[in-house]
Amino acid sequence: MREDHGIANLLDLHDQIIDQDGGYWVKIEAWRVEVTADVPHGVRYSLTLHEPYGKRILGYDNAHAVKPPKKFKYAGQRMTYDHKHRHVSDKGVPYEFQDAQQLLIDFFNEVDRVLKETTQK
Repeated sequence: MREDHGIANLLDLHDQIIDQDGGYWVKIEAWRVEVTADVPHGVRYSLTLHEPYGKRILGYDNAHAVKPPKKFKYAGQRMTYDHKHRHVSDKGVPYEFQDAQQLLIDFFNEVDRVLKETTQK
């Protein structure tokens, strides 16, 4: 895996809680771990969006493996632990970790989408 200069930025955000207006908030956790086949970038992370009463409504993390969809490009592949939870009851779908900067971009784009959908209801 190539060197990821965005890892330092992600690690610097560890334990940050970021207000998203309307009572919604983002929590970021990230710390170094040993590089393994499951965590090839050497960082454990959890990026979550919460509704005003604290319930998680979106999450990107690598805390556990997820079963890939059988009909799609992940079928039959060994998966790293990187995945996302698109809604409260979602058990997770694979997320293709490219680098830490792209992870943050993808997460905050998804936060914007979810907040837009949530506040339009």
